[in-house]
Amino acid sequence: MLTGSIKGASSLLFTSQPALSRIVAHTELTLGLKLFNRVKGKLVPTPDAEALFQEVDQCYQHLLRIDDFARGLASGPSGMLNLACSPALSRGVIASAITRFIKRYPNIQVNYHLTMLNSMAQDVISNKVDLAISVLPIDHPNLKVMPFMEGCMVCVVPRGHALARKKSVDIADIAQYPLIAHHPGIPFGQLVATAIKQAGVDHRASVYIHQTDTACALVRAGAGVAIIDQFTAESMGWPDVQVVPLTDPIPLFPSIVRSAFDTGKSHADKFIDVLTKE
Repeated sequence: MLTGSIKGASSLLFTSQPALSRIVAHTELTLGLKLFNRVKGKLVPTPDAEALFQEVDQCYQHLLRIDDFARGLASGPSGMLNLACSPALSRGVIASAITRFIKRYPNIQVNYHLTMLNSMAQDVISNKVDLAISVLPIDHPNLKVMPFMEGCMVCVVPRGHALARKKSVDIADIAQYPLIAHHPGIPFGQLVATAIKQAGVDHRASVYIHQTDTACALVRAGAGVAIIDQFTAESMGWPDVQVVPLTDPIPLFPSIVRSAFDTGKSHADKFIDVLTKE
């Protein structure tokens, strides 16, 4: 059916033409069907052969998938890992962990997307993802949350800014300049708002943002200074922006987030092993 001739089929199957002719004749006799007509020396499949070929081909393709699957088992774990991550962690530690993971487990495909903290819990609980990596711990009774590293918020300023000459800055120092801050309705914004309140400084942001990249772009443009997470700051690589530590640190605890009902059937444990060895 594929080659259109006994000669072509015999070459494809590494057998002789007479042997293949006998097989075709035997198949037709056994089925009681005419499978091919000879037209000008060529074999032309009958409608019955066309219909039978469709069924045989589906079976053949399934057998090929079984063969590939079996070879995959022999060469190591296979399947899919569904992973979600906070944008703040996506460029550095998680990018590095995914790189090492796919090198160690080349047959496991990673379905990776970024998600905000307010939707991360639902993604995990609904099994939309096998696990999530959150820049902050998530408090939920149906989640298992394990901090795996520490970080903090930092101040970013345009290169050459007056604050860039300090070893560290406090909230009172920052309050002298226009502040670009995360909206107080999101976790980063709540952290900064709390720090400003605890410092006893009466200061509000000039610009509220929802994505940290936006804050950095505004700093580069000279709109003000910003307080952002150190992970994004470390991955920026922008020569016209400087990072200054905060005198009173605002701590961050990136965490591994899994469902409390996780059956352990996914490849999450393998990824966690790779990640925690970073």
